Amino acid sequence: MQHIYKITGMHCNGCREKVECELNKIDGVSAKVTLDPPQAIISMEKHIPTGQLQQAVSKAGNYTIEMDMPGSMVHDHHTVQSENGHQAMSVPHEHKHKTDNTAQHASGVYYCPMHCEGDKTYDKPGNCPVCGMNLVQQPSLHQKTKYTCPMHPEIIRDEPGACPICGMELIPMDGNVEEEDKTYQTLLKKFKIAVLFTLPIFLISMSEMIPNNPLFRLMPLKYWNWVQFVLSLPVVFYATWMFFERAWRSIVTWKLNMFTLIGIGAGVSWVFSIIALLMPGIFPDEFKTHHGTVYVYFEAAAVILTLVLLGQLLEARAHGKTNSAIRELLKLAPNKATIIKDGKEENVDIDSIHAGDLLRVKPGEKIPVDGSIKEGETVIDESMISGEPVPVEKKAGDKVKAGTINGNKTFVMLAEKVGADTVLAQIIDMVNNASRSKAPIQKMADKISGYFVPIVVLIAVATFIVWAVWGPQPSYVYGFVNAVAVLIIACPCALGLATPMSVMVGVGKGAKSGVLIKNAEALEKMNTIDVVVIDKTGTVTEGKPSVEKINSIKNGLSENDLLTIIVALNSNSEHPLAQAILNYGKEKNIPVQQVFGFEAVTGKGVTGTVNNQQAALGNKKLMEQVGATIAPELEQEAGAAQQQGKTVSYISLGKEAVGFVMISDKIKSTATEAVQRLHDEGLKVIMFTGDNEDTAKAVSEAIDLDGFKAQLLPENKLQEVKKLQDEGRKVAMAGDGINDAPALSQADIGIAMGTGTDVAIESAEITLVEGDIIGIAKARSLSDKVMGNIKQNLLFALGYNVLGIPIAAGVLYPFFGLLLSPMIAALAMSFSSVSVIINSLRLKQASL
Repeated sequence: MQHIYKITGMHCNGCREKVECELNKIDGVSAKVTLDPPQAIISMEKHIPTGQLQQAVSKAGNYTIEMDMPGSMVHDHHTVQSENGHQAMSVPHEHKHKTDNTAQHASGVYYCPMHCEGDKTYDKPGNCPVCGMNLVQQPSLHQKTKYTCPMHPEIIRDEPGACPICGMELIPMDGNVEEEDKTYQTLLKKFKIAVLFTLPIFLISMSEMIPNNPLFRLMPLKYWNWVQFVLSLPVVFYATWMFFERAWRSIVTWKLNMFTLIGIGAGVSWVFSIIALLMPGIFPDEFKTHHGTVYVYFEAAAVILTLVLLGQLLEARAHGKTNSAIRELLKLAPNKATIIKDGKEENVDIDSIHAGDLLRVKPGEKIPVDGSIKEGETVIDESMISGEPVPVEKKAGDKVKAGTINGNKTFVMLAEKVGADTVLAQIIDMVNNASRSKAPIQKMADKISGYFVPIVVLIAVATFIVWAVWGPQPSYVYGFVNAVAVLIIACPCALGLATPMSVMVGVGKGAKSGVLIKNAEALEKMNTIDVVVIDKTGTVTEGKPSVEKINSIKNGLSENDLLTIIVALNSNSEHPLAQAILNYGKEKNIPVQQVFGFEAVTGKGVTGTVNNQQAALGNKKLMEQVGATIAPELEQEAGAAQQQGKTVSYISLGKEAVGFVMISDKIKSTATEAVQRLHDEGLKVIMFTGDNEDTAKAVSEAIDLDGFKAQLLPENKLQEVKKLQDEGRKVAMAGDGINDAPALSQADIGIAMGTGTDVAIESAEITLVEGDIIGIAKARSLSDKVMGNIKQNLLFALGYNVLGIPIAAGVLYPFFGLLLSPMIAALAMSFSSVSVIINSLRLKQASL
């Protein structure tokens, strides 16, 4: 039984996951929790009191659960068919609101680009409570931009254009503009203001280096210091005040980060300068200029803050590019579709389409939802989802996917999966989730960052002391400036970005190539795999029988003549092999003739009368039953085919076997190349199958596998995977069926064929959209490249700090007289983060 419960107290996706996790810990309970609407659909083997459910959700936090409404039991399920015809999962039908598919996507989902709290998300924009970075909006399939007239706000359109009332250009409505673009525009505005006021501060400060400074003819230095103070106010209290807010939050929560160092460094410089202006007498002579004024650092604070703001601006721009793969997928989803109702065609919004609707897709249009062709035939470009550039021919009954592009013919399709259930929506969700997940290697970076900031502060204090005690005059000034430089240059932003940026770009790259990564851990673990185990049917082979050859040994009886008889005999059979023969006959344009006296002989074949001839099609036992003799040469040739794993059915006319039809499950065209690429990587490739020994051996030899095991039940496959792991092997298992699910779950990495069952896909960490085995090699290549990129980023970020901190502290001064200005340190710090992002973006051009 299933019931719907209302849950209160959830505010973000993290809350939803905690509640769902606690509910699923109850014996006999399977719960699915949604945030919008805030409810749980709970399947239970027997009735469970609401009080027991409340105890469970209370463990997750301050949440309450109650029955949504009387009689809210969910029933009337329907079975969803996967693309290969297997029964998949049963889902609610009658009681599922039509908005369920889109509700979660319509609201904003935000996450921290540094992934401080893993995959936790928020429902409102703002700053990360851990590191203070601006939260980024997750791309959504149903995130649309609406346009309105600035003079007539009642005018709202889906696309830009002119206002029908006043003719003014329509502008994006504030609530629908991309959040990342809004963040960039806000930072750009603040940066322009910061530059406007920082530039004159910088010029006033630098003018002191000019002989006979012309500014001093206007007024003394102490007054120019007041001018710098006034000009610094908009920079500190408007353009960059967010940095101080974040620094304060990091100190209060003791989650120290880059803004801690920036806030301390720039804040100390600015406050020191204020005290110097107001109370210059309290400072020793070492802090004073030859004009009698105390050195002020308004220009250092303003320039540092402005340069950090520049770094944030560049990061916001670059971060948008890391999500480009998702955005390109989002662009695939059309906003409109042509629906057929009562024989009339109507252009409707994509959100109003329901499963079971008939849609017309015209030449060049994007397919709006997942479904199957009802009428017509066409060629469809599926490269944007599968990664394969060759268009695919489609006819009535064939499946089509949302976002793919129709060729030059029109067709009518039946909508089967809409909204969040489409393959495109699921790809986007998987990519979003994987992009926010943490790779195990990031734990090392997080641990380093946790100790990094306190150590840097201690180094800065030590720098000041060393310069104050042993430095040249004015030693206190040198100590102060170098301590600030240490704080600024050591900001660990680049270290924090090193892993998530590579993961985000890599996951997007994989999605464009038809390889979906469930989480960052799978991406990292794929790099350690040394054995790849593959299933046969549907993984190495096409997964459906097809006619490979028809052999006739009777003079005057051509292949087509024999095929005509075979098609007629199978026209009344429901056996899978019969369907393969009928499909082959259709391809050859063979007419279906009438058969009389049809009989299906269990375990042997079929018999009947075609064209006044008694005919039989089946195995050797059937030939013996009907008294048909088999010529030695025919039997020898059929036996050789059977040893190669082919299925052979003899055809007899009267009392003589006149030929046979050879049926096989074709090996996928890319299988040999995929195995060779994995071998080149040093991986061992073996096959586990439930098929017979001869067939398994033939397939293994055909694609040069390292070994195989045949006639395995699902539990046998699971045990064989365990044996490999007990030997110290790291195992990746690829399969497509329900029987593969246990082994997929046991393997270090489970790889599911996207054309297989939903159960197999749920059990796997990696999904190959088109079920092409070459995707395994692509996944391995992607893992290698992403892990290499992460290591480059970490090496760059750590190396930058290892070199930068001593230089900022003044280690080169005794030898070369070189010191690093805090302003140069700020510039270097900002560009170090951008450099990590740019290096990560190189993955977009990687060849898989």
